[in-house]
Amino acid sequence: MDDDALMAGARRLWETLAGVPVSFAPAGGPVVVTAPASALAPPSWVGAVLLGDAALVTVPTDAVAREVRRALEGVPARSLTEPSVLTRVLPVAEVLGPATLAYLSADAFLPYEPPGVTVEHLPAHHAALLRLLASVSEEDAGECGIDEITSPAFVVRDAGAVVAAAGYRDWPGGTAHLCVLTAPRARGRGLARVVASAATAHALTAGRLPQWRARPEASRRVARALGFRELGSQLSVRPGGAAGS
Repeated sequence: MDDDALMAGARRLWETLAGVPVSFAPAGGPVVVTAPASALAPPSWVGAVLLGDAALVTVPTDAVAREVRRALEGVPARSLTEPSVLTRVLPVAEVLGPATLAYLSADAFLPYEPPGVTVEHLPAHHAALLRLLASVSEEDAGECGIDEITSPAFVVRDAGAVVAAAGYRDWPGGTAHLCVLTAPRARGRGLARVVASAATAHALTAGRLPQWRARPEASRRVARALGFRELGSQLSVRPGGAAGS
């Protein structure tokens, strides 16, 4: 899959998630649309997704749409997922992100299967996954999404306990949203890359488009090592002041 096809697939996904008929602008720049049921952000929030030089911005009401359009006049599309930019031009009460969005084509995949490491398959929601989730911070548990996977879980054990796990959640348009988690005591050993490689291979074999969404640099490094390409980013803000009324 060439770069244009990869970008087109990513854009189709987020156009679908907007929840209303909308497209990224072919010439670049932002498109602001009222979409109360948008999946680009939590309910009543403003969501921005940047892919390449074009961005989709979904807002909860027409009134917020008018304010956001005015605020974004003259703001480069590539700056729309930078918190410092949005908080400078809009009243913002809370920020989520930004998260980097990366995608992978089958011909760019760099599998990682080091000798001596055994990857086991477990059903989604297996008790061993719940124990792994309980071993990490609330922030890590919420960030990883391992409790939401619809694929099998691909895990590595240490002394009988699952210390690394990966899988994916089926998203619209044949997208596989990757989820990865490693226990704190097992980090720094390359296990996230091992299990993520297995989950990614499963997704590609099933004909899905793997997506990796991450904020921490360590997670982004794992994705890049497997061949994922960073195509854009996502940011959500909860409007404050007049925009939130």
